[in-house]
Amino acid sequence: MIRLHDIAHSRAGDKGNTSNISVIAYDTEGWEIIQQHLSIEVVKEAFVHITNGAVFRYELPKLQALNFVIEGALGGGVTRSLAQDPHGKSLSSLMLSITLMNK
Repeated sequence: MIRLHDIAHSRAGDKGNTSNISVIAYDTEGWEIIQQHLSIEVVKEAFVHITNGAVFRYELPKLQALNFVIEGALGGGVTRSLAQDPHGKSLSSLMLSITLMNK
């Protein structure tokens, strides 16, 4: 199995109740895998327990990265949520735990 954390790293940010998570491939081979297999549907499934909002995917080919914008993922927003760090490392870790394919 290929887990996303084996082929990429991630950064997360927030704006209101919207999470912004970038996935950056370590190399060209990883980029090809995430570009092909890390779809909006796969990300929605991984985040279904925290949001039913829209998910958007943006490709940044020169950076070999994908950026996902996930609406409604922050429990009302960083300043309103009682959850600890729902906008940072925890959501990046959740993203990187996704299994993409079997080798």
